Amino acid sequence: MVRLVGKRALMEQLIADGVRHIFGNPGTTEQGFMDVLQDYPRVEFMLALHEGVAMSMADTYARITRKPAFVEVHIAPGLGNALGMMHNARIGKTPMVIYAGQSPSNVLLQEPHLSGPLVDMAKPIAKWAAQVEHAHDIPRALRRAFKIAAEPPQGPVFLALPMDVLDAEAEVDIAPTTFTNWRTRPNAEGLKQLADVLVHAERPMLMVGDSVNLAEAQAEVARVAELLGAPMFECYASEFNVSACHPLYMGSVDFVSPRTIRSTVADCDVLFVVGAPVFQLIFPEPEAPVLGPDTKLVQLDCFTHELGKNVRPEISLLGDPKSGLAELAELIEERQTGSRKDAAQERKVKAEARVAQVNERYWASTRKNWDASPISGPRLMHEIKRALPENGLVFSESVTNGKHIEMAIAPQAPGELVKVRGGGIGPGLPGALGAALARPDRKVVGVCSDGASMYSITALWTAAHHRIPVTYVMLSNRAYRILKLNMLEYLGEAATGREFVAMDLTEPELRFDRMAEAMGVPARRVDDPDKLPAVLEEAIGHRGGPFLVDVALESPLPGR
Repeated sequence: MVRLVGKRALMEQLIADGVRHIFGNPGTTEQGFMDVLQDYPRVEFMLALHEGVAMSMADTYARITRKPAFVEVHIAPGLGNALGMMHNARIGKTPMVIYAGQSPSNVLLQEPHLSGPLVDMAKPIAKWAAQVEHAHDIPRALRRAFKIAAEPPQGPVFLALPMDVLDAEAEVDIAPTTFTNWRTRPNAEGLKQLADVLVHAERPMLMVGDSVNLAEAQAEVARVAELLGAPMFECYASEFNVSACHPLYMGSVDFVSPRTIRSTVADCDVLFVVGAPVFQLIFPEPEAPVLGPDTKLVQLDCFTHELGKNVRPEISLLGDPKSGLAELAELIEERQTGSRKDAAQERKVKAEARVAQVNERYWASTRKNWDASPISGPRLMHEIKRALPENGLVFSESVTNGKHIEMAIAPQAPGELVKVRGGGIGPGLPGALGAALARPDRKVVGVCSDGASMYSITALWTAAHHRIPVTYVMLSNRAYRILKLNMLEYLGEAATGREFVAMDLTEPELRFDRMAEAMGVPARRVDDPDKLPAVLEEAIGHRGGPFLVDVALESPLPGR
């Protein structure tokens, strides 16, 4: 035990847990914390000009380092600003600890200016939320917060720290957090039952999600798919769960409505879902099921809430996907003899041929507008891929161009393509900064949509201020194109003759090259596809800080 002032106990505990970056925006109720930072030079405070920017930087940093990130926000208004991106962390399952200063506890009854019910504000989104009332509890509360944030389902945790608690002295215990080892083996009998169902399936498919990446089970899930001859796809996923170049990988399926996924699994007799929600859709239907009556659902996940949540599974297994899939592969091989092994191999050949045909049709279709101006999405992503160095890492908030960047980058290993998640728009600009801080050995390229980026435009100042060497590529299609596409789906045939209200970003035009230069980021504007290679080479090769390329991009709509 050692006697420390609360704010120093806070810093010592953060250092004990290996924290090297704090993301935040300071305020008056955090003055003690901000003052003491200068005494701990090994910890760098990453200054954001809005709490949503701080949250998004921390979110990506935590995802890539695979450790909880620490964020400071300013009392009630600052927490309010952070809640949108805190929602993303909860839905995306990102481990984070968020701290907000609170007015001194001995005057809270007087309702000081800016104070508020911080814990009640955070509770609906946070995994755990608490206000620390005594200085001696600060290290204990932090250890609990870091532990809870890191346990599946990973997510954000909130702590309110009153000013007087940070200024009080106490005997404290500083020690690294002991994180829970959650990698429990799935039930052995359940794995045998699952193997029996899969081996007897005639048209199996795998849907994989981000728990595969969390468990580092990419090789194991691919092995099971290969043994079964089962195509793999993703629906709601953002991490590297399977190699994009695997011959059985179908890519990502649209999760706006049940229509696309329903057609994807229409002929499937057994759908094996590993580490993914079933199903996380924007517009689910209240009565019509996604799976047909002849499709069995079987699940394996380390997150119990997703098991049997919306669709009743035949088998539901809780446990570590990595060890579970490895054991499952052995059980499948034991059972898969003779004609069943031959049938699986025949399925595999046919499935690989179908995947190859779909990919060939995609690339053929992209060539139609290859030299168009405004620049086509596939052409831009292709040029980004060509310009990337071997150590390139792309952080993407490409929204309606997501398919194009997946096909162009075609990641084959973790850390080549990281996508935003959670649903709230705006993480693209700041998330790329978090990626660069997490992996200073990689060249980070942030691919960001124009409408989404206006939610977090001040991240450009943060990039310049901290001289973070990120290259931004702005997708300037001058519209909320995702809303237009969703509107067309919503209206169906009734869309004929209807206008898109408040979905165009024109008059005046958003010029990200000018906004970037105003915040200290050198920039170029490109509308000619033939000039893309040279500009991207200049931008990605830039040293000593950020660089931005503002690309005038097409915005096609079906039937318009």
